[in-house]
Amino acid sequence: MKSTIKWTLVAGIAMFSASCSNFLDEKSLTRLDESQVYSDVNLVETSLKGIYANWKGIRTDEQGLIPMMGTDETQQGALQMKSDASKGGLDRFDGNLNSSQGHITNQWNIRWPMVNEAAKIVKGLSVNPIEPGSREAKLLGEASFVRGFLDFQLAMYWGEIPIRDADREAELGFRRQPLKDVWAFIIADLQRAADNCPKTNDPGRATSGAAWMMLGKAYMSAPVSTGLRDFTKAAACFEKMMGDYSLVPYKNLFDYATPNTAEAVLEFQFSPIYPNNNKIQFQIGSRAVQAFFGDGCYYSGYDKLVPTQYAYSSVDSGGVWEPGDQRRFEAIRYDFTYYGEVPNLDPLKWEDLGNDYDELLPHVKKYEDFRTDKHTENKINNMWNSGKNIPVLRLADAKLSYAECLNEMNRGAEAIIVVNEVRARAWGGVLPEERKWKAMSQDAFRTAILDERMRELFAEDWRRIDLIRTGKYVELVKARNKWTKQSGTIQAFNTLFPIPDTEMKLNGDITPADQNPGYR
Repeated sequence: MKSTIKWTLVAGIAMFSASCSNFLDEKSLTRLDESQVYSDVNLVETSLKGIYANWKGIRTDEQGLIPMMGTDETQQGALQMKSDASKGGLDRFDGNLNSSQGHITNQWNIRWPMVNEAAKIVKGLSVNPIEPGSREAKLLGEASFVRGFLDFQLAMYWGEIPIRDADREAELGFRRQPLKDVWAFIIADLQRAADNCPKTNDPGRATSGAAWMMLGKAYMSAPVSTGLRDFTKAAACFEKMMGDYSLVPYKNLFDYATPNTAEAVLEFQFSPIYPNNNKIQFQIGSRAVQAFFGDGCYYSGYDKLVPTQYAYSSVDSGGVWEPGDQRRFEAIRYDFTYYGEVPNLDPLKWEDLGNDYDELLPHVKKYEDFRTDKHTENKINNMWNSGKNIPVLRLADAKLSYAECLNEMNRGAEAIIVVNEVRARAWGGVLPEERKWKAMSQDAFRTAILDERMRELFAEDWRRIDLIRTGKYVELVKARNKWTKQSGTIQAFNTLFPIPDTEMKLNGDITPADQNPGYR
């Protein structure tokens, strides 16, 4: 019997679960049921809530970490690499990174139902003229934003993708479309979102500020070959939204007591109460800590994702961190002492990892949730229930993106001023003279801004996209990711993921001949 995809309707959105029947009898995940196109605003609202619920689910548990594997910023833990050869391919870039890789297939699969549902809403609400500022306009803007955001990710990860436009399905089919068409579609969606999303909204839902920010990211990320990359247009988008937000103390961004700060443009809303927990700490904490102190220590976990040596080391040790940068110790855990006791590796010697033990090397700290600790009053006692909000878009990211645009527009002096605004916060509000960025060449800025983005946005799921859009993916991953460097098998085609084998079997419009070059 073959594992397949069984459709289940959850809050108005198609989801899937394991079943045992012939998957060739099922429909492709990119297909759209035309009988479910929405025009009733109440139905649309219900559907949209389902989309948001499932969208934030992408960032939960192990699946929320997959796009962060195989970068120069984060990599899989040593035991994970030893015990799961298939997933290990995400960092080794060996033969296990292929069209049958289950984790990549899941990343493809979990996005398309939401893209399709948003497409139904856009079609349904576009039947009649939309009155600006109306409830219909707001919902149209939000659906366009979600489709645009998810298509942005899909295009960055896989390149050419199907365009899910319900009005043009007969014309487009379910084929991968030319990059220029894909990116024009993404830009149009995000422009519609910027024009129609409300200025304020419920936490976790799209606003015009979020739409303008993503539109700016789209203009600066569109492949040069499309002719759509435009740093001037991107800068104008960031200018439209940055004034509505303000930087806050860095530690507040990852404090569960201060969710949705004035810096937050979009945050996924979580809590330590199942089913609204995100389970991230369960995946990224230390196994050595877990073995010593149990699941009730809030920084226990299973080492699924750890910082690279470059990402956790100081500049004088060949890494990224400068003296005095307060972001370092908010982002990364170096000390595993727990109520006066220091764990060791003795309970893990059975792993036989030789020189690769990394359970007590630095770990991701941003998502630790003390509410899950056994010493708290709520007695959750399990890091699986971690539930801090997860930032998706925030002002510092917009500022650094804007600075990057200014540099590309030959306005380097202005770009440096903007970067120093972000850096000042990292030194507690007053940036020491020796830490201020000074005049530099355009190319030097390009190198420096990638390091600054790592310091500011560490483990916030932007690194893969940053490396791809700047053309630095293979070069920097090969140099800084331990497993990639050891393997020595990464190639230029690994910048994109393979199209899943199941999609090629289920979708008659995508065949093995359409696979991204280099994959089987």
